Formats: sequence, structure tokens, C-alpha cells
Amino acid sequence: MSDTSRPRASLRTAVVWEVLKEALDRRVKATGRDVLDVLDTGGGTGKFAVPVARLGHRVTVVDPSPNALFGLERRVAEAGVADLVRGVQGDAQGLLDVVERDAYDVVLCHGVLEYVDEPAEGVANAVAALRAGGTLSLLAAGLGGAVLARALAGHFTEARTALTDPAGRWGSGDPVPRRFTAEQLSALVGDAGLAVGAVHGVRIFADLVPGVLVDTEPGAVEALLRLEEAAAELPAFHAVATQLHVLGEKQA
Repeated sequence: MSDTSRPRASLRTAVVWEVLKEALDRRVKATGRDVLDVLDTGGGTGKFAVPVARLGHRVTVVDPSPNALFGLERRVAEAGVADLVRGVQGDAQGLLDVVERDAYDVVLCHGVLEYVDEPAEGVANAVAALRAGGTLSLLAAGLGGAVLARALAGHFTEARTALTDPAGRWGSGDPVPRRFTAEQLSALVGDAGLAVGAVHGVRIFADLVPGVLVDTEPGAVEALLRLEEAAAELPAFHAVATQLHVLGEKQA
């Protein structure tokens, strides 16, 4: 895929999407079913739900925002997958009030744990919605990436505050309520009874490289994506990733 067809914004989701697509393919082979039931908690306007539906899977999107669900409705209609995607208003805390237990082959919990009062409860609810053998895809803000970003911007006190704050926040103006280390996310998945699978660092370099370097150099977007993919699985780089992605599998 060329740089002109792969906008720089796709760098924010490309690594996660490749890992998720492989997980979906594995579930298809394991279940013997071409169509999976997928739950996207906090799925918003369908950034992941639409491409998952384009693979032929049924997707239920749960989000607390009516505006986001309205945007989802328009997006799935434009993508021609309205028959495969349904939106439900709800949140992680009350997830089991709006979806069934043990009903989904794959559950996406992306960008949710940062905002819930009890992350462990949010993970437990997502796991409860999984069928035996199902896969949880967990994506959350990384602590190290925020510390590094504040330091490189010259905000050294804020960087130190984030490093020592229990929630990983750099100050009262920080828009993210909570951040995690790879160890913390893996522990949440393991404590919920799942077998921890792959752990990936996301946006390790993409948020730090000046845009002018990426946008003006031929082939730079593709090269940066290849670099992100190469570093994503290396534990040494998890500590500086903007986001962290963890897969967990519910035992049969």
C-alpha cells in the first residue's frame, strides 16, 4: 500500500489492527465458523467495528455516547455493513446489563480502562461476555509514552509527576485519567482468569517523530510503519509506547 493510500493517521491503529485480524483468523479456524460474534466496548463511531464487519463478522458496539452511536450508524451505512453492526448505549461498568454473558468470540476493550472507576471490574465484565476459548483485545494508554512525550516537550516537572503519580497523570490538566504499564495490564488480564498472550507497544515512534519528516519524505510513512511493527513485540520498547495492547484468551 502506498503512502498516498495509507494516511499518517493509520499509524495509530495499524499495529493493533494486524494483531486483531490475526486473532480473528485464529478464532475462525478454532471454531470452524466463518462468522464470529464480536463485542466492541467503548467502540464509538466504529473505528474497529467497521473493518471487523467488512471481514464478515457480526459486531455489537457498546458506547455511552448517543452522538458516537449516531456516528456509528452513519459510518456502517456508508461502509455497506449496516446488517452486521448494531449499536447499544451502555458502558463498561454496566456492560452485562446490555449484552449477554458467554455470547462473544472476541471482545474489544480499546481506550476504555483509562476512564472507568474500577479497571479490574471493566476487564471482568468484558471477560464475562466472552465464550470459552474466546479472545480479549485490550488497548490502553501507556505510562512510559506520556512521560517521554512530556520530557521531550520540555515539561520536565510534568514528566516527573506522571512518573510518580499512581494513575500516571502529569497534572490537573491531563486529559487522560489513568495510564498503565505493560505489567499492570497483563496483571489485569491474568487476574480476570485469562491466559495472557501477545503484548504489543503501539505508537512507539509515531507520536514522537515530527510530522514534517513523515509528510515530506517519500516512503517515510511506510518505513515508519515497518519500524513500528518491528518494535511492537519487543519488551524493551513497551516502556516508551503511547499505548499498550494485550491479548488474553479465556480457557475452554
